Amino acid sequence: MAYLTASELVQKGFKSLGKNVKISDKASIYDTEQIEIGDNSRIDDFCVISGRVQIGSFCHIAPMCLVAGGQEGIYLDDFCGLAYGVKIFSQSDDYSGATMVSPLVPSEYKNESKKRVVLNRQVVVGAGSIIFPGVNIAEGCSIGAMTLVNKSTTAWGIYVGNPAKRVKERKKDLLVLEKEFLETLNTKVTQS
Repeated sequence: MAYLTASELVQKGFKSLGKNVKISDKASIYDTEQIEIGDNSRIDDFCVISGRVQIGSFCHIAPMCLVAGGQEGIYLDDFCGLAYGVKIFSQSDDYSGATMVSPLVPSEYKNESKKRVVLNRQVVVGAGSIIFPGVNIAEGCSIGAMTLVNKSTTAWGIYVGNPAKRVKERKKDLLVLEKEFLETLNTKVTQS
């Protein structure tokens, strides 16, 4: 995988860009003036990132993901991970037939749902999952592969299915490892 150079990243004109950010040269990034990316985050091949998007530190977006921030935005807090093919939408058309659908039709003929999406700290989303507008995935949740998340979650749960259902508790052991990792990282930074 080839990544954009530091100067290529700066030329893209991101709203803000952290240190040690890696973005594949095969990713499609639109509306960079609305996109913020924290330190040590990575976006892989064939991803599409657009609209208002805020990505925290140590976030990974695996190949073929779609993060469509639109007007309301999508926020990924620190240590979030999106596996292959995850799709996150902050807006959606009304498919009931009551109104028209299409980005080519003016808004007065449509009934779009436009709501912010939030993935809190230490959220991991499995391959092929879809997250709908207005969803808040609480801290530490694990979303299983091929899950459709159309409602907000509660913290430290494992969710699977269509629609997503909480099936068990997620262990919090990783919080000890996160703390150790950050302490080690801070020690290395102060020593250099």
